[in-house]
Amino acid sequence: MGSAVKVAPRSSPKAAVDLAAPAIDFRDVASSLGLSGRNVYGGETRKRYILEMTGNGVAILDYDNDGRRDVLLVNGTRFDLPDGQAQPRHYLYRNTGEGRLGDVSASSGLNGGGWAQGVCAGDYDNDGYTDLLITHYGYNRLYRNAGGKFEDVTRQAGLPASGERWGSGCTFVDYDRDGLLDLFVSNYVRFRPGEAVTPGSSPFCFWKGVAVFCGPKGFPTDTNLLYHNEGSGRFRDVSEKSGVVVQGLHYSLGAVASDFDGDGWPDIYVACDSTPSILYRNNRDGSFSDVSVEAGTAYGDAGQEEGSMGVAAGDFDNDARIDIVKTNFMDETSTLYRNLGDWFFEDATITAGLGVHTKYVGWGVAFVDFDHDGWKDILAVNGHIYPEISAAVKGEEYRQSKLLYWNLRNGAFRDVTAKAGPALTAGAVSRGLALGDLDGDGALEVVVSNMNEPPSLLCNKGEKGNALVIELVGTRSNRSAIGGRVTVKAGGLLQVDEVRSGSSYASQSDFRLHFGLGAASEAESVEVRWPNDSIEQFLELAANQFVTIREGEGIVKRSPFPPSR
Repeated sequence: MGSAVKVAPRSSPKAAVDLAAPAIDFRDVASSLGLSGRNVYGGETRKRYILEMTGNGVAILDYDNDGRRDVLLVNGTRFDLPDGQAQPRHYLYRNTGEGRLGDVSASSGLNGGGWAQGVCAGDYDNDGYTDLLITHYGYNRLYRNAGGKFEDVTRQAGLPASGERWGSGCTFVDYDRDGLLDLFVSNYVRFRPGEAVTPGSSPFCFWKGVAVFCGPKGFPTDTNLLYHNEGSGRFRDVSEKSGVVVQGLHYSLGAVASDFDGDGWPDIYVACDSTPSILYRNNRDGSFSDVSVEAGTAYGDAGQEEGSMGVAAGDFDNDARIDIVKTNFMDETSTLYRNLGDWFFEDATITAGLGVHTKYVGWGVAFVDFDHDGWKDILAVNGHIYPEISAAVKGEEYRQSKLLYWNLRNGAFRDVTAKAGPALTAGAVSRGLALGDLDGDGALEVVVSNMNEPPSLLCNKGEKGNALVIELVGTRSNRSAIGGRVTVKAGGLLQVDEVRSGSSYASQSDFRLHFGLGAASEAESVEVRWPNDSIEQFLELAANQFVTIREGEGIVKRSPFPPSR
């Protein structure tokens, strides 16, 4: 951080508890905007294998550089597809700018087929177009964006084009700060359908007396992967050399890269199912060390392993340090790690008010300021893994509601789900979650992947304060500016956020950074620390506008939010 950055004082706990929650009103507008592609993932009424459990991620990105954010729905398959039926495809929806999302899947070049999982984005060849990695069971697919149409370049890029590994989360990350985006992939379990045992065949194949698919404890763990970008469109496997192949048992799912110690070098956190989670500290020499145990982020507050799936990074208490929230299995709660600095995190789950709900199976999650008051809230989407459970176990539901925790501005949150609109309380079997401003009004929408159903597109019709939306374009740094950090001072608060590739659960949110300003009419200062650690500063930026900043050139574009917002 620059020398001008100071930590904003907290509000008093008493004042925060007395705050009245804003009128948040989420509506599902997916069908009215044309977002209708149906997800296909495993059996609908019964699942025989663990591979049918994890589901798919989603992405919000501007794939054709027209300034409007588009939507990608990753799709899977199932074991019992009828003979002759084509494999399900991925759905790419182009934002027309006229309140519609047009289906351009057939001409996108994004080939479906097989057990696809999640997605992350980044301009790995610095040509000005955003590329994609779609993780799979089997082998992952790298799609180069050739000017608005994608081409599968997995083999040409030097990535594995065969195999039986189970890629889940991923993130493009310039871990060595050479201006080229590298690629991290988390892997779940070692699984072969022909060798998998059936429900009820071992102690790992029951849930509360009901015979269900087996795992993950019944399967060997796998290791994570790191690929170094060599330039000229090629990657090299540096997993062993870099230290991401850590010792011990880890069933890795969601992943997020962020600079947790503020030294200008990106670190990586991985949410692990039924095993300790991993926090990779960037050693600034091309290697990583797992510091999760000593940092306090490997286990729950009682030292227990947690069934973790999704993960997000963000500064929820406005102290200029990046915190972590992860979603977990039922009979647990989500976990909130507050960053205290010096590589130590406090498990703040209970004190922050997140230790309430134990009936949910959590997946996608995000820190996001929905009411634009300058404080990040938490949204999590949920869905059970056993379709049979609703009829067999009293009190357990396969379809589950979402959870919205409103930030009380004192280190704690209040569950406002029940009063935040019908789109949050409606039940679904949700997995991925991505954030982005799809209608261009300066506020964030949420796209959610629902297993074996069409997606949800959540729009907040309620009260919102002023905001500032900042887009970074790298020149000396990677073109996507992934790893860039922005600090905004406004209305007595200091807010920090970073451009990230991949997080939530196997999903990609818009690269643009959204800062709520509350009643403030301007940001007094905006500081950009680029991924190469150079710093630029801007003063007195008016609220309610989109701002594009190009590295070394300053602000190159401004446009106000529409007056009807």
